[in-house]
Amino acid sequence: MLVYIKALMPSSVISAMQYNPKDATLRIVYVSGMVYDYLDVPEKIYQAMKRASSKGTYLNKHIKGYFSFKKIS
Repeated sequence: MLVYIKALMPSSVISAMQYNPKDATLRIVYVSGMVYDYLDVPEKIYQAMKRASSKGTYLNKHIKGYFSFKKIS
């Protein structure tokens, strides 16, 4: 059973994000409808992203290029 913590936020790029602490997966749902899972993301990175004033900027600077990912849809 997956346990996700879901955060909705105002963003021009991200419509929602979910974090699964059991397997350290950060799911990003883009405004376009595309969904990606970023793998082995520490919870402190997720928490910092939740606090970031710009979720898209944080994603680009601290997650993309640093963590493996897989496209879900």
